Amino acid sequence: MILALRADVPVTIDRDAAQRAAEAELSKPEYHAADPGLFDRVLMWLGQRLSELFDAASNAVPGGVLGLLVLLAVLVLVAVVVRLRVGKLARNVRAPGLVFEDRTRTAQDHRQAAEQAFAAGDFAAAARERFRAIVRGLEERGVLDALSGRTADEAARDAGARLPGSRAELAVAARLFDDVHYGDRPATAEDYRRLATLDEQVSRERPGVLT
Repeated sequence: MILALRADVPVTIDRDAAQRAAEAELSKPEYHAADPGLFDRVLMWLGQRLSELFDAASNAVPGGVLGLLVLLAVLVLVAVVVRLRVGKLARNVRAPGLVFEDRTRTAQDHRQAAEQAFAAGDFAAAARERFRAIVRGLEERGVLDALSGRTADEAARDAGARLPGSRAELAVAARLFDDVHYGDRPATAEDYRRLATLDEQVSRERPGVLT
């Protein structure tokens, strides 16, 4: 004989059993299909933190949110200006360019161009051309190999190894060339005269022993 349960007989479930039943039901996948993924939850968390930070900063800055936006705009502008200026100087100081832009000219050509620039009061151009005259003259004499892509520092170092009596002045001349040509440093008449004296000095000095 099968006993049927009457529908009107109440079923009593305690609180713990009800909670477990509810948790089991809500843990089913169909209830979580629309939940955000891990990446979305991370973005939501970051957004909340940034919002809290922005609110705190806006309360601390005079003028509230508008004052904070103005301050941020000023900071960005300052950062851009500093980056452009410092970046340019860093490139000029750390990565000097080549001595020659045109290797078809002779040492005498560079000396004439230097004298003309000096007479016109363009001391920067005069200094550049006189240093090129020094290096080109050393190449013509065979003191330096005629290499393309040589920097001022390399020319001074290689020439100083062959002309020890002029080594110190060659290093000073190379630094002057880089500062004037690539660092936008103003040159003076005295700078040019020092280079002209060095040009005459190295033309008389005979190559010594390699050091």
